[in-house]
Amino acid sequence: VRLAESGGGSVQAGGSLRLSCTVVGSDFPSLVMAWYRQTPGNQRTEIAAVLSNGITSYDHRVEGRFVVSMNRAKNEVYLQMNSLKPEDSGTFLCYARVGQSGAGVWEFWGHGTQVTVSP
Repeated sequence: VRLAESGGGSVQAGGSLRLSCTVVGSDFPSLVMAWYRQTPGNQRTEIAAVLSNGITSYDHRVEGRFVVSMNRAKNEVYLQMNSLKPEDSGTFLCYARVGQSGAGVWEFWGHGTQVTVSP
């Protein structure tokens, strides 16, 4: 199982980017999918998460600007990032917790996609 991320890039402040992440090779649905930002100091912060029932949560610094969503049929998660700020820059990693009752639960991480926001 692997997570395939796409959509990073460089934009100016105020611009938008959309990240996508697909769970490849899993026989089970995703229970939780999330996006984390990792900075050069290797601190990893949860930016947004979505449960399989559609409930979402956001870091207070992005709430109102970012929207996370999941396509359960495709086992994909998206992060629409609007009104980007330079402090949003970093490596964005996709996270997925997959499994089902009776079979087990597994966690996976993507390799990350770079987002750079210039002033």
